[in-house]
Amino acid sequence: MEAGISLFLGTPPEKNEQIIEKAQRANVKYAFTSLQIPEETVDNYEKAVKRLAYKCKEAGIGLIADISPETLKKLSCTSIDEVRDWGITSVRLDYGYSAKETADISKRFTVFLNASTVTEREILEWKKEGADLSGFVACHNFYPKPYTGLSGEKVREINRWLKSFGLQTMGFVPGNGVLRGPLQEGLPTVEEHRFQKDDVLLHLLSLHYDLECDKAAVGDIDVSGRVWKEIGNLNAGIIEIEAEIAPAYQYITDGIHHDRADGSSYLFRSVESRKYKKKTLPENCVERKEGCICISNEKYMRYEGELEIARQHLPADERVNVVGRVAQGDLKYLSYIRQKTGVRFIRNSV
Repeated sequence: MEAGISLFLGTPPEKNEQIIEKAQRANVKYAFTSLQIPEETVDNYEKAVKRLAYKCKEAGIGLIADISPETLKKLSCTSIDEVRDWGITSVRLDYGYSAKETADISKRFTVFLNASTVTEREILEWKKEGADLSGFVACHNFYPKPYTGLSGEKVREINRWLKSFGLQTMGFVPGNGVLRGPLQEGLPTVEEHRFQKDDVLLHLLSLHYDLECDKAAVGDIDVSGRVWKEIGNLNAGIIEIEAEIAPAYQYITDGIHHDRADGSSYLFRSVESRKYKKKTLPENCVERKEGCICISNEKYMRYEGELEIARQHLPADERVNVVGRVAQGDLKYLSYIRQKTGVRFIRNSV
C-alpha cells in the first residue's frame, strides 16, 4: 500500500513546502487538499493554489483537489483542464457536474467522489455515459468534530458496496504532529482513531487491510519524525519491527523478510530465509508465544534455516529454535505483515 498526506491553503506556504520536502523523502505519491474550506481565508487565492500545486508537481506528488464550477471561477479558469498544467492531477467532484461532464472529466483526471454521498443512481449514470469506474476513487470525509466520525464497521460496509461497482476507496487517519485548526482534535475518517493519535502507522494499515480502503492518507497538517520514517518505510513496502535477537542469530537483521504468498494465520514464514545455509543445531526449543522469532534447526531437514514469527501461541517443537522476540509494542503489526509488505528487524541482541 501507499500512504498519502494532506495539505491546506491555510497553512503558511513555507510550512507547506517543508511538509512537501518531507513527503518527497518519504516517497509520498499523492496529497489531498481542500480548496473549499470556509474558515480558510488566503490572500491572492489563485496564486496560493498555483504555488502549492507547482511545489507538489516538482516533488512528484500528485495533488488531489476538490473542484467545483465556483472554485474554477475563483481560480480564473475557463476550463478544468487548466489546473492540470499546474500539477493538479486528480479532482474531487462534490457537486456542480452532470453525469456526462463527470464521465468526460474522468478521461483526463482521476476523479474522486464523496464516499458518503454518492448514490447508485449516480454511479449507473456515469457508467451509462461511458466512464471507466475502475479509475474512480470514492473518498471518505475526515471529521474535525469529536464523535462525528464513522465506525470502522460502517467504513468497511460502505467500501464493500462501492467496490461492487468497481470503484476504489480512500480514507484518512489523524496525525500526531501539527493538528489542523480551529479544533485541533485530529482529522480521522474512523472516530476511534481520534483518541489514539500516536498509532498513525497502525491506523494506515488498518484502513487498508481491515477496512478495505485502497488509499489511506494522513488528514492533519504534519506528523512526528518517527511517523515520517514509518510512512517512508511503508511506501517502500516495509514495516520495521523492534526485536530482541540472540547474538548468534543477528544475521537475520541484515535484510528484509517477506511472508510466503500462501501465508499462514499461525506463522509468518520468511521467503528470503531459504537462502540461509548455516548449520543450525537444536537449542532453546521452547513453547512459542505470540511474537517469538524462530529458526528451524537441522531436525526439520529441508526446512532447516527457515525463519518464522509466531502470530499466536504455539507449542514447543524440538525442530524449532526460539531465537528472539518481537517487542511488546510492535506485536500489533504482526497481522499486517503480509505478502508484498516486508519486515525489517531493528535493535540489538539481548
